[in-house]
Amino acid sequence: MNLLNVEIASAGYENEKPIIHNIRFDLQEGELIGLIGPNGAGKSTTIKTILGLLEHKKGAVEFKQGVKYSYIPERPVFYDELTLWEHLDFTAAVEGLPQSLYKKKAEELLKEYHLSDHAHKFPGTYSKGMQQKAMLILAMIANPDIYIIDEPFIGLDPNAMKLFLESIDRERQRGAGILMSTHVLDTAEKVCSRFLIVHEGQLKAAGTLAEIREQCGLLDGSLYDCFHSIAEGASHE
Repeated sequence: MNLLNVEIASAGYENEKPIIHNIRFDLQEGELIGLIGPNGAGKSTTIKTILGLLEHKKGAVEFKQGVKYSYIPERPVFYDELTLWEHLDFTAAVEGLPQSLYKKKAEELLKEYHLSDHAHKFPGTYSKGMQQKAMLILAMIANPDIYIIDEPFIGLDPNAMKLFLESIDRERQRGAGILMSTHVLDTAEKVCSRFLIVHEGQLKAAGTLAEIREQCGLLDGSLYDCFHSIAEGASHE
């Protein structure tokens, strides 16, 4: 069942100056879609359009009725005056989460991500990796139906990356759908159900790895090979 349907004809930051064109896909329950593309390709613009942050848009973005989503930005954002635990309290209050269940899950996540000893400190004092882990915890505490994640691996060491991948796999197993923008192609190839390859503001290829290979004419190619084939082909057009 589709959790999200995206039909973006065009979108941008200024009227009549679109950055992205013809971005069309759906996100299903339990699916992890990798949004792939070089810097400036239009990945962040696509995400902002889906989140409803761009005024200048033609097309439609439709979430399944009643679904909740969590957005994890590339650069962690926190309230300066709140500790991590106070951020969790605030999120639980906004989402209307039962106190007993919320506190139990919060404690489990803090322990899993090795932040229990830092829960009553200000996230602004954390390292970049700790901040990224804190953002993941804040996203997961609400049990969203959809995760929209922008470059999640930046700042994560190998152990934290393993924890993150295990966490999103659990979320997928309970039916959550995930749209993840990333430059880490070897990891994306291993964990994603499908891929959207965006270049110069347009969707150049979409589908499973087998389908991407067929579209690129590289039947034994890796995601990295296909990505560079598309980028090089676009540069020669």
